Amino acid sequence: MKAISFEPIVNEQSRILILGTMPGIKSLEENQYYAHPRNAFWQIMFRLFNTEFSNNYEDQKNLILKNNLALWDTLKLCFREGSLDTNIKNEEANEIHQLLEKYPKIHSIIFNGKAAEKFYKRYFQNKNPIKYYQLPSTSPANASKRFDEKLAEWKLILDLLKY
Repeated sequence: MKAISFEPIVNEQSRILILGTMPGIKSLEENQYYAHPRNAFWQIMFRLFNTEFSNNYEDQKNLILKNNLALWDTLKLCFREGSLDTNIKNEEANEIHQLLEKYPKIHSIIFNGKAAEKFYKRYFQNKNPIKYYQLPSTSPANASKRFDEKLAEWKLILDLLKY
């Protein structure tokens, strides 16, 4: 199945770019980042910013922008059966460096999982003074860490990067 990534959620105030790999089946069906109900991404974001959780996608996007974050995927398109990153084939990278040029306040990239970082390193070299952090995937497929462990690691890095 051919999968195509979404447009980035970003604005002029964004300072930290969170990169996933590629939306899973549920996200593609809903046309929303991290739409799978067991993906911990939105739960983690709302907790980190001490905001009452909302399932409303507009609220979720606003939370990202209000906190000077940006959200995108490392890959623009790929072929994949199912939602697992390990099944990705014939991928094409997003134009991440063009995004960084357009939004120069972005000073750090957080990879949501190892695959996002792996594909980034395959296609891009660190040419900018950007800091990189790989955090545990919020995907339900990453069962090696409990929710509270993921939350603690994400909190540690975002606290470090406060501006």
